Amino acid sequence: MRIAVIGNGIVGSCCAAWLQRDGHQVTFIDPLGPAEATSFGNAGSLSPSACLPVGMPGMWKKVPGWLLDPLGPLSVRWSYAPVAAPWLLRFLRASEPAQVVRIAAALRGLLAPIFECYEPLLQRAGATSLVNRSGCLYVYSGPEAARQWKWGMDLRRSLGVEMRDVDEDELIALEPDLKGRFRFGILAPENGSTTDPAALTRAIFNRCTQDGAAVVRARATGFRKAGTEVAAVRLEGGREVECDGVVLAGGAWSARLARQLGPAIPLETQRGYHVTVGSNNLALRHTVMAVEHNMMVNPMGMGLRLAGSVEFAGLSAPPNYERADVLLARGKEMFPHLDTSQTTQWMGHRPCLPDSLPVIGAAPRAGNAWFAFGHGHVGMCGAASTGREVANLVAGRATAIDLAPFAPTRFRRAA
Repeated sequence: MRIAVIGNGIVGSCCAAWLQRDGHQVTFIDPLGPAEATSFGNAGSLSPSACLPVGMPGMWKKVPGWLLDPLGPLSVRWSYAPVAAPWLLRFLRASEPAQVVRIAAALRGLLAPIFECYEPLLQRAGATSLVNRSGCLYVYSGPEAARQWKWGMDLRRSLGVEMRDVDEDELIALEPDLKGRFRFGILAPENGSTTDPAALTRAIFNRCTQDGAAVVRARATGFRKAGTEVAAVRLEGGREVECDGVVLAGGAWSARLARQLGPAIPLETQRGYHVTVGSNNLALRHTVMAVEHNMMVNPMGMGLRLAGSVEFAGLSAPPNYERADVLLARGKEMFPHLDTSQTTQWMGHRPCLPDSLPVIGAAPRAGNAWFAFGHGHVGMCGAASTGREVANLVAGRATAIDLAPFAPTRFRRAA
């Protein structure tokens, strides 16, 4: 089949790679090059443990603070609050305990096979050196602080995530640079990371093009249908790309196109920031999640990446790099001896749904279209397994995981 893949970030590239394994002819459609948008600035964590949704029980108590603190871990710009309000209400409903348990089980199914699903793609692309499995340390100021997050950690363990408590002595033995700031940790040994998310995305994309994938540098605007099926993707400027099927993997820009093939999907962008410290002089061996700061620290090939923050401000508002400054300040607080003489800042648009689950499944109003977007904070983590499942759907095979929780129609049912 000739399959158009709209989007060439990490999710679109993985979908294309898995489709090529089944012999399909792929055409990428994207106005940007690979890893020129959200995939470029990913925190780089590859975490089977990342199965908790963003919305957790009790989070509703923090809503007033979000609106009052423009530099807090999660903020809503006042000008954007009326737009974000319906989404945030759904988000808070999804943070009820029973919902969180359901969502976490679904995410665990998607994320548990991270390395199994990436392996054939990395081997084919000659990019295995870009991924490590060194584990992740969740760190806290002390055991009493960790107790605030115990419910979530226990939920992870109940879903089969391997997690081991680490006292202060072992924590410092594992990561000497953490000395003096953290007295308790939890090690997730099955986790890993990539040393360069952009290079990883480009490697898979480039392998696809070497294996025959075509590339169209244009913005998709809609579809031409023949009966109940998509016959072509319409492009800005009036051109068309004819196809036998289409995969929509356009990240935060997917909602408008998805609406043409199914019910409205409440896709929102959670703007994330990072600082990469090119002058990094630390010797971290693990990714480090500073839980109380809601910040991921990942040693990469180009430096130490400090990533986190959630900002609701839409797709067009300019970045507020004071949020990146906060990340750098927290990094200096964690690591007083960190050399910050060379740093770069970045902002990107995470594609997020209220229940923290991506949309993966057949388009309701087209017999040959499939959705693969909305991965939020787990795009790099969930991309390869999403690609495998999309290939299964296109082939009419049984899926390896239960895709019902990811159904494109689930919001219509909940409305």
